[in-house]
Amino acid sequence: MAGKVTQRKGAASCSRDGGRTGRVQVESRPGVAAGAERGVRGIGRSWGARLLRRALPVCFLFASFSPCGAEEQAYHTTLAGEPGRVTFMGQIVEIPAVNRADMTSITLGASFLSPARGQGPIIPVAAFYHRRITDRSYGRAMVAIFVNELEYDRDLGGWDLVAQFENGTLPVAERELRDGEEIRGSSLNYGTLLGSLGVGWRLPVAPFQVDNDLRVQLVALGGYFYAHRETDSAPGLWVPPNTGLYGARLRCRYDGMRRNLLELPHEGMAAGFDVDYLHRDRWRAEAGSADDGNRNYAQAEGHLVGAIGVPGLSERNRLLLGLYGGFTAQGRGDRFNAFRLNGGPFPGEQYDLAWPHYSGVIYDRVLARGYATATAGYRRELAFFLYLSTLGSYIWADRSSAVGDDRVDFKQMHGSAATVALDSAFPWKSSLYLAWSWESGVLRNGRSGNGVTLIWNKLF
Repeated sequence: MAGKVTQRKGAASCSRDGGRTGRVQVESRPGVAAGAERGVRGIGRSWGARLLRRALPVCFLFASFSPCGAEEQAYHTTLAGEPGRVTFMGQIVEIPAVNRADMTSITLGASFLSPARGQGPIIPVAAFYHRRITDRSYGRAMVAIFVNELEYDRDLGGWDLVAQFENGTLPVAERELRDGEEIRGSSLNYGTLLGSLGVGWRLPVAPFQVDNDLRVQLVALGGYFYAHRETDSAPGLWVPPNTGLYGARLRCRYDGMRRNLLELPHEGMAAGFDVDYLHRDRWRAEAGSADDGNRNYAQAEGHLVGAIGVPGLSERNRLLLGLYGGFTAQGRGDRFNAFRLNGGPFPGEQYDLAWPHYSGVIYDRVLARGYATATAGYRRELAFFLYLSTLGSYIWADRSSAVGDDRVDFKQMHGSAATVALDSAFPWKSSLYLAWSWESGVLRNGRSGNGVTLIWNKLF
């Protein structure tokens, strides 16, 4: 469904839209481990490790050249939550069912950038995730201490009571980029706390898993925005006043996606949109501005994500597509209400699907007043617990950029990215994500570069 800055000194990778929302940028795959890891262990404890070490190179070697015979055509990928039985290296592996309605997990990882983005080559990520769904309620929490996202929906007999809370309040300053370098004078500490309360309507849809539904929500928004200088802030840098936030949001979500054993999109589509209107109560325009400094603004964003099979090939082969776009009406965007574009794994979890996605390293400091991204890819199931993906992305963004040492403005940029990723089950009810990415320059605002991402997800 929906979820939407940086992290330094071990803080979680997350997003804060100043005066807008705070959205944790962590790929959540809560059901990854329970079935897959137990299944791998079912091969045999005494020689399981040796088997995996020998099997992985074999899987890679033959994955792309396996014949498309009758047996391959009849292959069935084990899907999220369902029990299964597979034959691996001549052994029968039993995969137990998993209750996907009640999930708790943690995510730890990092991206390593070359060249570094600004002064930091490492971007860490950490978060706690919980989801609980019953016949009468829906609860979800993504917690990363300073950046959190909570939602609780309660069925009132045909209608839902919807309560949400989001915050992005990292205790570190944020700097803007120019030609790949951080501009110290743009350093500013700011954050947002935003709550919402309203009504919603929910309808289960095919394939009728716990995360397949159509939702419409209308909520009132209320919160607080703050900003203050840091030691490095330039004397002429615009610092907006602390202010209350008031507004409304219309949200629509459709999720007809079926996930595989590692909670990756397998078949189906998901789509949706958000329309936000916010009023910043005590707001002051930047010096020299002829208007009210974007005191009131409206924003809209939408997404379409899909996964399908490859004609003539087995279920092991999947095609992926992700389209995202957003705009700020009348160009009334600024550094503090801009969209934050997310890199990282191709989304799969219900809320992750709605985050603006641009293939690449985990990074969400690309601020934009408007954007459009398209991602297409191919995934191959190397083994029932192991998937190899290749992805390509294109982006247009009206991106923030430091102008001089004390001003932030926006400029239009185009870019592209490529990613090769490996998803695998791992011992201790966990999973691993390992990826290499190249990006043409939007991420670093003018400099192309590479990155390696490693994420570990542990299910409790």
